[in-house]
Formats: sequence, structure tokens, C-alpha cells
Amino acid sequence: MEDYAVAIIAGIVFGFAARWFMLKSDYRYYPTYPHGHVTHLSLGFIAAGLGAVAIPAIAEPDYVAITFLALAAQQFRDIRTMERETLKEADENKLIGRGPDYIEGIAKVFEARNYLVILIAIFNSGIAFWLDWYWVLITGPLSIFLIIKLMSGIIIGDIAEVVESKLHFEGSLLMVEDVVIMNVGLEETREKILNEGLAVLIKPKDDNARATLHSPGQRMAILYDAVSILGTKVDINEPELMPLARKNIDEGYLGFFLLPNEPDIKYLVEIIKRVPVLEATRGTPLSSLYGRKAAD
Repeated sequence: MEDYAVAIIAGIVFGFAARWFMLKSDYRYYPTYPHGHVTHLSLGFIAAGLGAVAIPAIAEPDYVAITFLALAAQQFRDIRTMERETLKEADENKLIGRGPDYIEGIAKVFEARNYLVILIAIFNSGIAFWLDWYWVLITGPLSIFLIIKLMSGIIIGDIAEVVESKLHFEGSLLMVEDVVIMNVGLEETREKILNEGLAVLIKPKDDNARATLHSPGQRMAILYDAVSILGTKVDINEPELMPLARKNIDEGYLGFFLLPNEPDIKYLVEIIKRVPVLEATRGTPLSSLYGRKAAD
């Protein structure tokens, strides 16, 4: 009984610790504090408890207890639905929204993190049960570190080069280098954009990156992260100040324009480099034979 108690405690402690470290309220303002934290930490504790009792249940043996893992999987799938609906409702009231692809990616992450908590709890519970409790002092932090590294994912800086650029007008057309952004009619607005606007080029490193940047969902994610940190001077019914990312249709790179509250071009470049590549927008034409041949 004492071995069971030590194993369960070890699983719960490191499983819950993993959920704590994976919970972040960053510049995307999600999850909210403190209500969102309470919800997700509570679910993380439940997930850790379910994982922690798995090894003692098998050793007993009490296989009925394992069925709770299947029930938990259903509940955690409901988390994805809950997050998706919450973020979609919040997005409707934003001038610059995340977009459905970004929202779906966030929802998937919150579901997956609970499964990772269960795995960490099972692993460390097993270590404490079959070896000894002091081994989890090594395996616990190591497993949390590895999980966080694996969950970091790919960012724009991994697939594309982000370089500073200049804004200019050809007639009434706002341009970032040779990329047409939009038509600006008022002379006063043109002067404001030239004086206060920022621009970058986002150049894909290969055809996979080009396909990813082609997605409107990925572009919306770039816009949202940039606006979340640097702000924007756009207001309701002011489309001429709206931040935009347009594509050079021949070469496939993007021209990005923003009229920020904090005009710092170096930070804009770094922000865009750190935007996550969304699973729903990730292009892989080079994975196919014909895609590789077409790229030659």
C-alpha cells in the first residue's frame, strides 16, 4: 500500500507540475487570468490523478480503473470544443482577430496538453513504483523539460527570412517593395502611412514555406501577433489603416504593412519570426515526388 501511495503522489506531483509549466498567459492574452488558469490547472490536476493511478491499478490488478482513462479522453476532447467556441466568440469583437486556423490550433494544444500530463504522470508513477521514489527527482524534471521542448513547434523564422523593407506609393497604390498592399485615396492618409508605417518582406526558404505563407490563416496569425505587441492605429471603418500581408504572385513572398502604436522595426521583425506555424496551414508539397520534381 505504501508503494502505491508513493507512486500515485509522484505521478500527481510531476503531472500537475507539467501542466503548470505548460500554462502561459502571453502577449496573445490567452488563457485569461485568473479564471482561465483555475480551469486549466484543475483539469490538469484531474489528468495527473488519472495517470498516476494507472500503474497501481494494473499492478493490483484492477483493470476496471483503466476505463477511467477512456472516459477522460472524451472529456478532454470536449475541452477543444469549449476553447474553440470561447475564442471564436471573443474573435468577433476584435478589429484584428486570430482567425479560425489560429483558434483551432490553440484548441488542439489545450486538448493535447492534458494527454501529455497523463503520460508524464504514468511514467513517473511507474518509475516510483518499480524502481524507487528518489528516481523521480531525476526523471520528473527531465520528462517535463523534454515535453516542453517537443511542444515548442515550428515558427516563421524556421521557414522564412524576415527582412526590413520600405513603404512607398505608386500613384494611390501602397507598395512594400514590389508588392501591392492596397489603394489609399486620401493624401493625408498617405503621408501618415509613409511617416509612421512599418513594412517587412517575409521570404519563404523553400516551396513548403511558400505554400504555408500562401494560407490566409497563417497571414492572419502573423497580423494578430504583431498587433498584440506593437498595437495598431486602425479603428472601426478605417480600412486604409488596416494592417495587411499581401503576396507577390510571381515569387511567393509576402509584403507586410502595419501602422503601429510602438514603431520599432527591429522588434516587428523578431515578433514575426516567433509567430507559430499553424498545423492547419502547414504546406508540404516537397513531400511528394511530383512536388519535388516541380521544384527542381
